[in-house]
Amino acid sequence: MTAPKTPDTPYAPPRIFGPEYRTATVGILLCVTLVAFEGMSVGVVMPAISRELDALDLYGMSFSAFLIAGLFANVVAGLWSDRKGHALPFVAGVGLFVVGMALAGAAGNKELFVLARVVQGLGGGSTIVAIYVMIARVYPPEARGKVFAGLSAAWVVPAMVGPAVAGLVADSVGWRWVFYGICPLVVPALVMLLPALRQSSHEAAEPEPGAALRILSAAATAAGAGLLLFGIDKLHAAPLAGALETVGGLALLAIGLPRLLPRGALRLARGLPTTIMMRGMYSAAFFGVNSFIPLVLIQVQHFGTTQAGIALTTGALGWSTGSYLQSRRAHAPEKLLRLGATAVLFGVLLTMLTALPSFSGWIAVPAWIVAGLGMGIAVTTVSVTMMKQSPEAEQGKNSAALQVMDTLGSALAIGVGGALINLIGHAPDRISVGFVVIALLMGAVALTAVVVASRIRS
Repeated sequence: MTAPKTPDTPYAPPRIFGPEYRTATVGILLCVTLVAFEGMSVGVVMPAISRELDALDLYGMSFSAFLIAGLFANVVAGLWSDRKGHALPFVAGVGLFVVGMALAGAAGNKELFVLARVVQGLGGGSTIVAIYVMIARVYPPEARGKVFAGLSAAWVVPAMVGPAVAGLVADSVGWRWVFYGICPLVVPALVMLLPALRQSSHEAAEPEPGAALRILSAAATAAGAGLLLFGIDKLHAAPLAGALETVGGLALLAIGLPRLLPRGALRLARGLPTTIMMRGMYSAAFFGVNSFIPLVLIQVQHFGTTQAGIALTTGALGWSTGSYLQSRRAHAPEKLLRLGATAVLFGVLLTMLTALPSFSGWIAVPAWIVAGLGMGIAVTTVSVTMMKQSPEAEQGKNSAALQVMDTLGSALAIGVGGALINLIGHAPDRISVGFVVIALLMGAVALTAVVVASRIRS
């Protein structure tokens, strides 16, 4: 522990890279970097995976499966950590993540690959939540801000280099090594975190009131989202079965989702409910297009995997710039949210030109810098506004609701995009049409965010 302040000994703030916390800090940052690298890299290699495994019909579901499984794991791991400490959910999460990576690398068919993505999502979702709890229990309050700043950097670096590195690995030794290569790197992270994991031991807490209902609600939401996407994807081939699955998915979402969000969120009630919902709009508009940019660049513009990765990296550059600018401006939150949504809208619409062979695919670079800039401005503003609007006793619950909408917005948008690609066709000219339709739909979502931004005021 840091020595207390005395008249003769000036107080020295704890250093997260000092002797007491160095191994825990490095281990945490390495774990987050590995999860982030996987998340940022898989989009670049998905076209190659789709070709080898004949999995283009499950392109969108490969992303959505990860996100939906992670949504469920977020809730369960949070409750598990409160009940038993962070060690067990962390070790279980890391184990599932590694197993999922190995399964993905070894997948011989598309069904096994999607299953691997589910396992990865369960592991990644549990690991991230357990790390947040670990930070709260291992570090003193005055050091936690520094650790969270480090976590932000651990996400930014993979976003900047992950797609390009994954493309290079896929082009040189094959896409499977994008997954295999991460597995051994988990070992040093676990070794460094052993002391922090031992600090998890404490007397078992009483179960949180309503914990079982919250888990059931998370399960209903995850199952509903998955069933909804399967149903939409099946509508063109088996209309009756697809319609029944779509209705069933919507029913499960209607049962589970309201219990994970503030009252009035689904009808965009003024104040906090709209703030929470806007996070889902931004994620849907951005990631609903982001996941299909490598596909159109490779299939339509004939980019190599490495080139597509470089083009996708530019979104991270814009995002980082937007976050910095947001921190330097004290504008009204609704103005920043409207500005961010407008930038995302402009970037999304501009990317439609990449689907036209008469235009250079490199137009994706300025387009995605602009869209990333909007996300950097908007996402940070949403988080800060949510905290200001939340009573102290509800900040944790509302942070979880924000994460739910972030994940669900991305999962549903990517899944719907994949269904549209399947419906319109897999030939290069059909992929062009499908991408334009996806961009128009996600542009409509961004436009909705522009319109409703003023409703964050109570």
